[in-house]
Amino acid sequence: MADITISGGKKISGSIKLSGAKNSILPILAATVLISGKSIIHNCPELSDVEAAVKILEHLGAIVITEQSTITVDCSNLKKYDIPDSLMREMRSSIVFLGAIAARMGKASISSPGGCELGPRPIDLHLSALADLGLKIEEEYGILNCSCGNELIGTDIQLSFPSVGATENVILAGVTAKGITVIHGAAREPEISDLADFLNRAGANIQGAGSDIITIYGTSALHSTEHTVIPDRIEAATYLAATAVTGGKITVLGAIPAHLTPVMSVLKSAGCELSVKHNEVSLIAPVKLKRVPVIRTMPHPGFPTDAGSPLMAMLTIADGSSMFVENIFENRFRIVDELKRFGAKIYTNGRVAVIEGVKALSGATVECTDLRGGAALVIAALAANGVTKISKIHHLDRGYAKLTENLRSLGAEIERS
Repeated sequence: MADITISGGKKISGSIKLSGAKNSILPILAATVLISGKSIIHNCPELSDVEAAVKILEHLGAIVITEQSTITVDCSNLKKYDIPDSLMREMRSSIVFLGAIAARMGKASISSPGGCELGPRPIDLHLSALADLGLKIEEEYGILNCSCGNELIGTDIQLSFPSVGATENVILAGVTAKGITVIHGAAREPEISDLADFLNRAGANIQGAGSDIITIYGTSALHSTEHTVIPDRIEAATYLAATAVTGGKITVLGAIPAHLTPVMSVLKSAGCELSVKHNEVSLIAPVKLKRVPVIRTMPHPGFPTDAGSPLMAMLTIADGSSMFVENIFENRFRIVDELKRFGAKIYTNGRVAVIEGVKALSGATVECTDLRGGAALVIAALAANGVTKISKIHHLDRGYAKLTENLRSLGAEIERS
């Protein structure tokens, strides 16, 4: 099992080009199942979750070719409709294949997905919405056996919570369903719009993506297409927070500033100087970070839960006390005990965390508890005096491409072993 060792106290400065968004590429890869032809996808990040998605596609019978940051998928001759338990457990987002496989093959067989343990993320929203489209679902020994006969039927679907995964699954199932599917209470994240853009390029008719009402006009078939994945806004937030906590300056290239508005608002409140151009965001850190009174994670366009842990780590050395209110995942604060090993003062009560800024952090031996929590540990280690060793970094590999190389290019003293 690999580890990361960081000698802290070095300023993060320079420029970095963002990878493609993890939360876009995974549903897009699932969407290729619907296309009887080739899908050419550019700006694909090198992540273990992407590797897991490719394994699922190959198991189903797809031909997948990866060349640097471009993945070509040919789903002309899919043969299987199941996903083995071993593949489902590799990533939480594997559930998004359900709608696509059922729509393409008329049936699907999967088990519960894996991924980070951030508390209950029930798939009941997915299943109830797909059932509304006509998917019959039977559970036996933890396996979901699903069938829809000849076709799925479009209908009105009301989501009780703007779940990103459920919205994606309904889009994938509804694209080739008979008639019109309307999602009320849909998730509005940029990655939803990216998925819709990919499918529309392939001949789908999806309207309203990015709003809370999405309308899908079913089509009989999709054709080969080419698409470039949007930049990863959470990766951008992570590098910006790492720069802020070390007192450096950075330019994040290839960004979509509009996707970073809630994160930039917090950074400005913390005293950072930010400037924005068409496709880049620059940050200059203050001499001393300021407290941020309250940060509430919310569905888009609110502050993203995935950026919470990295910015929490940043605020551990701010001047004064900051508060996080986590409204998405009840176990997002699992990383707090590990941050305390650096000397951070963080107090939690349910979904609320209060961070009392300290003068300095000290290097520690810590382990990742989840993907974004792992990023928080890296940020704390970069700011800490002394050496930090971080274990269980496979979590980081799920969402950050070439993290150690990128940070080293920005001035960090970091090694992977």
